[in-house]
Amino acid sequence: MDLIIEYGVFLLKVITIVTAIFLPILMIINSSKSKSVSEKGYLQIKNLSEQFKNMGSALKGSQLDPKSYKKFRKDLQKKKKNEKKNPTKDQQSIYVLNFHGDIQASEVDKLKHEINAILVSETKCKEVVLKVESGGGSAYAYGLCAAELKRLIDNKIKLTVCIDKVAASGGYLMSCVATKIVAAPWALVGSIGVIAQMPNIHKLLKKNLVDFEMHTAGEFKRTLTVFGENTEEGRSKFKSELEDLHLIFKDFVKENRPEIDTSIVATGEVWQGEKALNVGLIDEIGTSDDYLVKLSKKFELFEIEYVEKKNLSERFAFATEIFINKTVLRIYDSLNKSRFIS
Repeated sequence: MDLIIEYGVFLLKVITIVTAIFLPILMIINSSKSKSVSEKGYLQIKNLSEQFKNMGSALKGSQLDPKSYKKFRKDLQKKKKNEKKNPTKDQQSIYVLNFHGDIQASEVDKLKHEINAILVSETKCKEVVLKVESGGGSAYAYGLCAAELKRLIDNKIKLTVCIDKVAASGGYLMSCVATKIVAAPWALVGSIGVIAQMPNIHKLLKKNLVDFEMHTAGEFKRTLTVFGENTEEGRSKFKSELEDLHLIFKDFVKENRPEIDTSIVATGEVWQGEKALNVGLIDEIGTSDDYLVKLSKKFELFEIEYVEKKNLSERFAFATEIFINKTVLRIYDSLNKSRFIS
């Protein structure tokens, strides 16, 4: 245990030193560049139907003898030519999006651009499949995600949300606007509740003779504070605001999925598999790959992703963030390596 803690402290020191040395240099480099940028980002498009087909052909071809493989390749090329001349698949396309959520739902801007591209493209869009992975976060941020997705529904486009691991709290809030929700058997869904927590160091400050002043206009401009002394009135108001937000959350879920009994599912609990299906949180059990492979046999699938251009300092900050996250996860995994083993 001590070794793990020392290792973690050492890594944090290394990160601090590297950041202190290179960040100012990168800021100077970027400040000297022209401020005019023609495009903030670009759209990356991948043909998933072709990808699935090529993978299947590669596996099948690997099991043939040289003579049979040669014939197989010849027939495959002939089939591709015929499909181009006489397409058998429906001309309508299906677009696949990915959303990886964090506390602030920071990918909402990316999601917005992808939806914009679909709506302005004037292509024949049969369906949008959104793969969601999020444990939730800010209700307001995830409310915006839901509003962005609602634009697809308002434009008569079918929206299917696929959940392979988790779509809880805010993650479920944005998912529930979908036409259909498909979740893997072990995926966590629901958690229709609200939580807020904060430390209070008022006693520590008081012990060290440190005064803290806060001035507000309005009785409940600030209900709870980290540094000041919290009052029962403030706590009561804060809890009341949480209850109001929870009620809005429940009403939103009920509006989008009328068959749900919120008195059962809106307790803050998470649900899985058949239980999630039985209470109406999802419509179908299955993985996103299973759902997409089936669709690829009838329609053309395109995975689209909005990629934002980053300058040098932003790329460095992003790399540092990933490094820190991976370091923390390694330490966490080491501390919990004996847990959750079946």
